[in-house]
Amino acid sequence: MAEQKAALPAIIVIKKKKGHGGHHGGAWKVAYADFVTAMMALFIVLWLMNASPEVKKAVGGYFKDPSGKGQLAGSSVAGSGEQMSLRKQDMSHLREKLQDAVRQMTNFKTMKNQVTMTVTGEGLRVELMETDSGMFFQSGSPMPTPILKGLLATLSLEVAKLPNRILLEGHTDSKPFGDNVNYSNWELSTDRANSARRLMEADGLKPGQVAQVRGFADQALRKKDTPEDPSNRRISLIIQYLAPVTKEAEISAEKPDAAKISEAASKKPAH
Repeated sequence: MAEQKAALPAIIVIKKKKGHGGHHGGAWKVAYADFVTAMMALFIVLWLMNASPEVKKAVGGYFKDPSGKGQLAGSSVAGSGEQMSLRKQDMSHLREKLQDAVRQMTNFKTMKNQVTMTVTGEGLRVELMETDSGMFFQSGSPMPTPILKGLLATLSLEVAKLPNRILLEGHTDSKPFGDNVNYSNWELSTDRANSARRLMEADGLKPGQVAQVRGFADQALRKKDTPEDPSNRRISLIIQYLAPVTKEAEISAEKPDAAKISEAASKKPAH
């Protein structure tokens, strides 16, 4: 009997324990964050589609210069409510702005054919051309007329908002000035440009904003085929491009001046 019991196989019972499901982790948080980000991008695009051109330009400027280094060149426009980096690509916008300001003048119809604005390699060139009767200056004189005073006052209000420097040029036609050997077209062209400078500075240009005053006499005629044409007598205002800030300029600006350090060390009292 004992031998029969020993021959029986052992019975093994396996019990499976049912546990709770494991945690799902944070995958849903990543998916939710992606969804919120996509919705925010959609709302920004919809907002920009209905935004003003100034806002679109400001947003675009941020992505072009997120660090704000472009403002080191003085690109902010005081009192205009917007940032204008008046470099080469922005001169067309400035031309339209100045043209709008001139069109609002009461006597615009009188001088609309005598004022031209052209973007050149040097900057935005504004030319004020004379007529047979002399529109902007008294005949043979640097004395400005009321029309010129009003026009320069309008231009000065806009140009004074800019960080750009300007050049003023005076030009004459090829008619001899007169019998006075001590006063010629050279003196007249220079005096007229200088007269325009005084008027613009009195109307608000910043100190030092005028970089040069030039007198060309009849050496840079507008109409070379007709050298005595009255449109050759003109004043040119050139708004120069802003020079881009280079990495070398930024590095040199951050470095201390060795001469100043040496001077400060020499003045330091000895103990």
